[in-house]
Amino acid sequence: MTTQRLERTPLKRWFLDAEEADPGGYYEPEREAKAQQHVQPWWRVMCLTGVDYFSTLGYQPGIAALAAGALSPVATLVLVLITLFGALPMYRRVAAESPHGDGSLSMLERLLSYWPSKILVLCLIGFVATGFVITITLSAADASAHLIENPYLKSTLTGRQVGVTLTLLVLLAGIFLKGFKEAIGIAVVLVVAYLGLSSVVLVRGIVEIGNHPTAFSDWVTAMTSAHSAPFGIIGASLLVFPALALGLSGFETGVVVMPLVKGDPTDTAEKPEGRIRNARRLLTTAALIMSVLLIGSSLVTTLLIPPAAFQPGGEANGRALAYLAHDLLGEGFGTVYDVSTIGILWFAGASAMAGLLNIVPRYLPRYGMAPDWARSTRPLVLVLSFIAAVVTLAFGANVDEQAGAYATGVLALMTSAAIAVFLTELRRGHRAAAAFFAVVSAIFVYTITITIEQRPEGLVIALIFIALIVVISVWSRIVRSTELRVQRVVYDDSARAILDDAALGPQPLRFIANKINAGDRDEYRAKSLDVRMHNHLNARQGAIFLEVEISDASDFATTVHVGSAVVGGHYILRATGPSVPNVLAAVLLDVRDRVSKPPHIYFEWSEKAPGQNVLRFLLAGEGDIPPLTHEIIRRAEPEADRRPQVHVGG
Repeated sequence: MTTQRLERTPLKRWFLDAEEADPGGYYEPEREAKAQQHVQPWWRVMCLTGVDYFSTLGYQPGIAALAAGALSPVATLVLVLITLFGALPMYRRVAAESPHGDGSLSMLERLLSYWPSKILVLCLIGFVATGFVITITLSAADASAHLIENPYLKSTLTGRQVGVTLTLLVLLAGIFLKGFKEAIGIAVVLVVAYLGLSSVVLVRGIVEIGNHPTAFSDWVTAMTSAHSAPFGIIGASLLVFPALALGLSGFETGVVVMPLVKGDPTDTAEKPEGRIRNARRLLTTAALIMSVLLIGSSLVTTLLIPPAAFQPGGEANGRALAYLAHDLLGEGFGTVYDVSTIGILWFAGASAMAGLLNIVPRYLPRYGMAPDWARSTRPLVLVLSFIAAVVTLAFGANVDEQAGAYATGVLALMTSAAIAVFLTELRRGHRAAAAFFAVVSAIFVYTITITIEQRPEGLVIALIFIALIVVISVWSRIVRSTELRVQRVVYDDSARAILDDAALGPQPLRFIANKINAGDRDEYRAKSLDVRMHNHLNARQGAIFLEVEISDASDFATTVHVGSAVVGGHYILRATGPSVPNVLAAVLLDVRDRVSKPPHIYFEWSEKAPGQNVLRFLLAGEGDIPPLTHEIIRRAEPEADRRPQVHVGG
């Protein structure tokens, strides 16, 4: 099945890069999964996801101090335990189920079918967009805050938070427009520098605590004065856990960028066991590193920084470790630490952008719910960067104002992942695993419920994203409804034999479109007589019946499979696909390439009202089939003399 493509200029080929061998994005087509030419060692990919995950150290200790006060280290320990014994096992399962970067969305997609599956994924993509876009804007805004708070730049940049943030977003977009090939190298440098410098600050903080023997006892006294019983301390820490959930970010990104993880030479597209093993190493190593740093940072910041400094407007608000770097190690080291923090916070948006560049082309164009150019990296970069700029202006580049939306997006993804893993294990009959992940799911359901209750603006923003995605998706589905959306046509042996036989006979080859009812000899005989009478065909002009069975009308692009049957001397081709007009057009165009003249197909007029036919076409893949088939063929084949001919009688 071939159609002509319009010649593109070099600029258009560069911009609409979906057909390039290396477009720079993370969507993994089958050919790339087999070639394994775009992969990196797992520890380097960990640095790419780590710019998001590890960068939360820039603001997590301050958030914990504000939410839990003296209980911050204990509350952080709760976060670490849930990370290691809840989120990590969950995402190790997700990695095994979606090794090509589908993420947890694909697991839920497989658990449902038809339109419910598509609608669920669209809603979850709204939360993905919320979490990832806010990651980009919040990280850039936090990087700007660190720039402005630096003593050497404060007088120059004060009051210019929005402008600085927008500049950082433009620089991030520029890297992706260039192709993003160097991004992993940049991420490795930033992560190694940031973790190394953070470790220096933590060690210096521990030494400082040792130099003040009363610091630890004062902290214990402050903690026990409000909660004398150990269970009271634990209970209070559990209650503030939802406020600390930002420290769980990075897991979904880790599985989304799995196409970049290098596997074994023996890996196949169907069973990439080496990639799965290395992705699990990535997730485990990142979680262990982050757990140590979270506990250490929470302890030293709580014991060494005055509580007032954590408050909004305070010097440690959103930058607790940077505050200690300046206070304990001097302005010179503090400035170096600021530079590393600014770099990793800014580049945290790169990890989120990479995730969006995988998720959007993987789902929306396949559903017909985005323009075809959405498969290309560079147009998406511009669209996503524009959205990020709008969000930045709407929030005034304020980190605290965006925290609720960020937490809602992250927790929605993690909750859906937990439920997906639970349902998958339950369906497979793994009762012990299902029970464990039911508990994990309950924890995340509780967490997101409390988060939404306390910060409802996060849900509002997510609903706005969902509404925009649904509106754009419906519009795109309507606009693309007459687009040829069949990827290829596959015949079984008997169907191919019928076509080969017919190709040796008189041309053009003629087909009679039929909607199967009884499927007996009388049905085909009556249909043949009606079509011949209405279209003035004589008995010597042979014809093959062509029927379509709807597989899943909610699918957009798919492969059509064609079988055959012989009933009462009538030859029948039976195709399966998501839309009757599209399948008929695809088979006719494919047959056109196999015979000497374009084939003809014969229909009867529909007896249903036009409005009803439109809805039947969009929702059920049927509708007023003759004109739709003709329109799809017309759009797919620009040369009129090469188009299969459509006849309608009756």
